[in-house]
Amino acid sequence: MNPEFRYSSKPVLEPNPHCDWANKMVLNPAIFKYRDSTTLHMLFRATGPWPQKRIPGRHDPYPIFLGYAVSEDLGETWEADFSRPALAPALNMEEKEIYITDIHGNKVRDYSNGCIEDPRIFPIEGQLYLSVACRMFPPGPYWLVDQDPPVETRYEYVPDWVGTVKGDPFHDACILNNTVSVLYKLDPDKLKERKYEEAFTYVCALTEGHVSDNRDVFLFPEKMRIDGKMQYVMLHRPMDTHKFPGGEGLAPSIYLAAAERIEDFASPKASHRLLATRMFDWEHTRIGASWPPLRISDKEWLVPYHGKKDAVFGYTQSFMIVREQDDDFPVVVHRCPERMMYAQQGWEMPADYPTPCLFTTAGIVVGEQLIMAYGAADQKIGISRVNYYDLIEYIRRFDAEGKTA
Repeated sequence: MNPEFRYSSKPVLEPNPHCDWANKMVLNPAIFKYRDSTTLHMLFRATGPWPQKRIPGRHDPYPIFLGYAVSEDLGETWEADFSRPALAPALNMEEKEIYITDIHGNKVRDYSNGCIEDPRIFPIEGQLYLSVACRMFPPGPYWLVDQDPPVETRYEYVPDWVGTVKGDPFHDACILNNTVSVLYKLDPDKLKERKYEEAFTYVCALTEGHVSDNRDVFLFPEKMRIDGKMQYVMLHRPMDTHKFPGGEGLAPSIYLAAAERIEDFASPKASHRLLATRMFDWEHTRIGASWPPLRISDKEWLVPYHGKKDAVFGYTQSFMIVREQDDDFPVVVHRCPERMMYAQQGWEMPADYPTPCLFTTAGIVVGEQLIMAYGAADQKIGISRVNYYDLIEYIRRFDAEGKTA
């Protein structure tokens, strides 16, 4: 049986014209269900113009925040807290101020200083964590880069002092204003109580901004034995694939990384392996994992992923199944060749952002339902549902190359 996806007939959340940090875009949410409660919790990405930090002669900066929302009906409707962000970038501009205290009490470089984007929530060893894509400095209206002609605003708020030191990883990442993925520990009880200042603890950077812009980063919930050691395993999508094993000549692709300590992922101590690259027409420009893997069996995991063909065709979603190996990285064993989720409804179509985009950033199983949250047209949020077991059965029809098994 082909899985039947059901979608919100209208946005479940959208920009709030009365909220300065969320009046332009509300998108790409993470959702989770805590313990035995039927309440669903959401962290969503949001932005609006921030004239408080504007530099004369430049566009307004658009820092990116995380907001919090709750649903008491399994995602049909959501109540968002637009009174203040749940997690906000510091927006410091002086070098001496761009520090944060980490989970160990150390003062470390704050790679989330300018933007905190695209949350993904997942457990590790019984605790909840949050990974986010961050920049050191906010861009201007970043969606203009996809217009014709493109307008690049990524570097408008990189301060002058950045170019004074070269060869240092932090300064090099600042010069590029690359995306660096960062890990926070999440306290769900504090989040529920809206004690936001106590809900998030900075752990570490997960990727190296001086090496490559890197997004779609999150961990498997359990360690795996790789190279004779029990290691944490992470999915990531570097833009500069040639800097990673087997990446020469590849479009941005899905990689795995393994490390004995989470803090080692953003270092040469981590080992990397290509998991999957573009294979089908709708994936021509890039692919990346969409949200944290779900365990199917003792050795198998469901990995949702997205592909982008071009700025006209946009982002669409599909699924693969990966299998753990004895003392090695997991490998793809089933891969659906079809784009299974894509923008179709009027409210999901582009407005200011010119590229069609249905982008899932969360999936949880409740009963037989797989409930997924997605950003539409980079501006609004929807919810999709599918029978989880029908979906798994369907993906198993295909082998690792998308051919009928």
